[in-house]
Amino acid sequence: MPQSDPSCLVSTEWLAKHLDAPDVKVVDGSWHLPDARRDPKSEFRGAHIPGAVFFDIDEIADTKSPLPHMAPSPEKFAARVRKLGLGDGNRIVIYDTAGLFSAARVWWLFRLMGHEDVAVLDGGLPKWQAEGRALDDLPRAPRERHFTPRRDTTIIRDVTEVARAAKLGNEQIVDARAPSRFAGEAPEPREGLRAGHIPGARNVCYADLLEDGVLKQPDALRAVFEAGGVDLAKPVLTTCGSGVTAAILALALQRAGHRDWALYDGSWAEWGAYDELPVATGAA
Repeated sequence: MPQSDPSCLVSTEWLAKHLDAPDVKVVDGSWHLPDARRDPKSEFRGAHIPGAVFFDIDEIADTKSPLPHMAPSPEKFAARVRKLGLGDGNRIVIYDTAGLFSAARVWWLFRLMGHEDVAVLDGGLPKWQAEGRALDDLPRAPRERHFTPRRDTTIIRDVTEVARAAKLGNEQIVDARAPSRFAGEAPEPREGLRAGHIPGARNVCYADLLEDGVLKQPDALRAVFEAGGVDLAKPVLTTCGSGVTAAILALALQRAGHRDWALYDGSWAEWGAYDELPVATGAA
């Protein structure tokens, strides 16, 4: 059985002990679905983990794309994180205000750009606050730090590659959305998208990998994937609504010791928008 990867997660206890370490940098990667009507930037200004900087998923993105928060070019990513004081030699810890939601997307982006010394704060800000740990509302003016991007093309897929995988079955497509959306029984939160899923996909809802905002243990994660019909001896391609919760699947796979995974960046926001792409409905 593959060994789990504990380095992709850190506990609140670990972060509290290392918060003042010069090589540890904390990042608030909060993002919410549009219908949540929440402003993560404003919430960050009101309260954040001391020393944290805010990573804007919608701005540190390919803003020329019609699709939401697509991965930016390595040059843009490097320029933006450099200004946040994040760079080579840093141990980067990402959290969000949901517990574990969008932080996984930021974790994936750093890995996509070649920075592997990055982890998610397990339980995020809710767990940190529940434990009575320090918060502040002080603005930061971080010192710029050099970031060397090395794009890892092995962990990202585009629509052509996903269509090929759906046809050939060379990668298992695993959808993180809720079962009702996967089956096409519930409407998509974004207008203009068809309902359903990529033909041949399995459904492993991201929420089933969590317990009170904390990622389950490796054995339990493997059991969830296997219950969803995923063969962990084979490659996995994760997808969701817009590439956010697909990253939770990727994080869970990494945590469970499965290294052969990639994320479909366009996800259903892209696939569901094009009539020429096939759509399946019903349970997996």
